[in-house]
Amino acid sequence: METGGKPVPFEFKTVPFSESQLDISGQPYSVSVVKVGYCLPQPDGTFRADGTISLITGPRTILVDTGGPWDRDFLLTTLKERGLGPGDVNLVVGTHGHSDHIGNLGLFPTAMIVVGCDISEGDRYLPNQLAEGQAYRIDEHVSIVPSPGHTGQDVSVQVRGTSLGTVLVAGDLFECCSDEESWRALSVSPAVHEVSRQEALRTADVIIPGHGLPFRVFRN
Repeated sequence: METGGKPVPFEFKTVPFSESQLDISGQPYSVSVVKVGYCLPQPDGTFRADGTISLITGPRTILVDTGGPWDRDFLLTTLKERGLGPGDVNLVVGTHGHSDHIGNLGLFPTAMIVVGCDISEGDRYLPNQLAEGQAYRIDEHVSIVPSPGHTGQDVSVQVRGTSLGTVLVAGDLFECCSDEESWRALSVSPAVHEVSRQEALRTADVIIPGHGLPFRVFRN
């Protein structure tokens, strides 16, 4: 619920997973974090960053964010270890267009590709209402939902029916579990971003952020 475009405050707490809790079983879909992203300030004023890579398996095989181009060999090896090749991935979602999240789209030419509000199959682009705030339903369990703020066209992937409830693979809607105010400095629209974050915290039981471990959300 919102009032005047601003989220209504509510009470919640977040609890981060451990490094050993990266696989979430479910029926019919399970969710795995295959690489935990990071964002590390450096002494010279630069920072090192890479996006979280998540894999959703079930009736469809869905990859959410592909990491940077430096992750190419890691990604191919990880998929192979799970019995998958690029041709087995049905859908690739880039939560937004930053290079540490979509650096390996070219590995998946046969998959449906979603980057922000663009949805394509090969060179054929499909109509959708993501930019107007409407979800794009993959099936009754998985939807791509708009979550603008970090960029104007960020999206997240919502997975219902896991053992921990609803999982939101959120990209940089959340930098990490305890991002506090750091997300604001990286946002093109902090006010819009805050509304998207509050909606995620209201509706998801587990959130997979763009640069850190998954975390659970407990609402009072």
